[in-house]
Amino acid sequence: MKKIALIGIPFDENSSYMRGTALAPPFIREAFYTDASNSYTESGIDLSKEGLINDRGDMIAPGFERIESSIAAALEEGLAPLSLGGDHSITYPILRAFRRFYPQLAILHFDAHPDLYHDFQSNPHSHASPFARIMENRLASRLVQIGIRTINAHQWEQAKQFGVEVIQMKEFQPTRIFEFQQPVYVSFDMDALDPAFAPGVAHREAGGLSTREVLQIIQSLRGKVVGADIVEFNPKMDSSGITAATCAKLLKEIASKILEE
Repeated sequence: MKKIALIGIPFDENSSYMRGTALAPPFIREAFYTDASNSYTESGIDLSKEGLINDRGDMIAPGFERIESSIAAALEEGLAPLSLGGDHSITYPILRAFRRFYPQLAILHFDAHPDLYHDFQSNPHSHASPFARIMENRLASRLVQIGIRTINAHQWEQAKQFGVEVIQMKEFQPTRIFEFQQPVYVSFDMDALDPAFAPGVAHREAGGLSTREVLQIIQSLRGKVVGADIVEFNPKMDSSGITAATCAKLLKEIASKILEE
């Protein structure tokens, strides 16, 4: 069975509009380890079993080079990195590390936004641009985006250029099953969820996915998940703690999928 490296990446230097996602990893961990719930996934895996999760804590002063080297180190040990962000720009250096180990990689990307800007506000590494950098550098051979409900003309052009499979919320069918021949990396932006389920984000967009719809997609996914990130949770916007709890639930079920035989 594959083992998981849980890595906190407290980085939000490429956020626009509002900072705060760098604060997220400890809140997600607290919700994940809380005695209010238990360590079992819905598939019956006990994540507290010794050796399943190697929690490496939070990176100190992360930058792109350090993020890439830390992820590469985990992969070299045969672990599957599950990263807790941070803003969405961290996915680019993470996948630079993955490219060394997975020359053919598919990405399943949950988000309200396609994050395909060539550069946003004159920043090519903005949290609104990681998938432009990923695709132009051929770090993935397939990119499927779910939950999109803010795409504009520029990003449509980018999607067409890179062959991105964009599934807008207005077209989403909850019974659809996603199948991948290549290893799969899951990148989950918390604003993919409707704000009713995850209000703790900077860029709230109504009309999103429900928590159960997301879990159904993850649990029914056909393909080998080799890594993931959960990003864009902003504790400053989460007075009730519900978004942290939802992050922890997603962490459990994504971990379960990675550990699946």
